[in-house]
Amino acid sequence: MVYQDGFDVPTRGRGSTDIGGQVQALVAASRVGTGICNIFLQHTSASLMLCENADPEVRRDLEAFMARLAPDGDPLFRHVAEGPDDMPAHVRSVLTGSSLVVPVSGGRLALGSWQGIYLWEHRTVAHHRRVLVTVIG
Repeated sequence: MVYQDGFDVPTRGRGSTDIGGQVQALVAASRVGTGICNIFLQHTSASLMLCENADPEVRRDLEAFMARLAPDGDPLFRHVAEGPDDMPAHVRSVLTGSSLVVPVSGGRLALGSWQGIYLWEHRTVAHHRRVLVTVIG
């Protein structure tokens, strides 16, 4: 059985948004008891991450690390068509990825106790992002 649906995520600019509940709702709607869930972000300047969900400082620290790794306005980057955060957002997205695969067990995402699913916006301004979820079981 294959089930596919999606949802939109409004972001407020750079930072992470918990999307685990929305993904779990689609897993439940799929009626798949055992299988896999592929979560795919249809954008090139945001990404998905499986991250600790207990302490928000973890996500803040990751943001600080990325700011050091791919700083806005770095003269190394020539692709600045949409501003100084344009190419750094693409670098961040390539490094972190646009898809996740999570097992489904008992009709639920088989996440660990401290794992959450987040959309990570890499642009500094708000965007609407589209997430596609495919559940196979």
